Amino acid sequence: MNRDKKPLYRKVNTKARGVRHDFGGDFKYSRRIKRDTIEQVKGSMHGKKKRGLDYTPLFRFLLSKVGSDWSDVYREATSRLDKEDPIFWIVALTDEEKEDYVRVGESSYFSGLYVDENEKLRRVNPDLEAKDLKPFCDCCTHTLNGKVFGTE
Repeated sequence: MNRDKKPLYRKVNTKARGVRHDFGGDFKYSRRIKRDTIEQVKGSMHGKKKRGLDYTPLFRFLLSKVGSDWSDVYREATSRLDKEDPIFWIVALTDEEKEDYVRVGESSYFSGLYVDENEKLRRVNPDLEAKDLKPFCDCCTHTLNGKVFGTE
């Protein structure tokens, strides 16, 4: 990880009341199956999932780099991340993966991005604004790229 700049993710407050992190079930369903591998017999009960990470800074970084060279953006983003998978949550590399917007979390949406034929990072729908979307429930605050929508 690049130590000169801040990481593009942050830890969520896991001690806060009402914060759910999808705990449990990783080990308990695999421990009673036929023990073929040494990992199952003498393996650790520590989960393989990393919970409590928020990648909102990454998504804002990618949105700020629209129009830039993809290889430079990708190189900088991966140097400041713990893993590269979250990049491709909103960046599509093929036409089949393109989406106007991507839902990340319960009520946070971000504009979908793609890499064009000139290796530049672009928005799938550059005209999409927060006022164009409708929330699916009234109880939550919905955002598109950090801008609230659905409140009158």
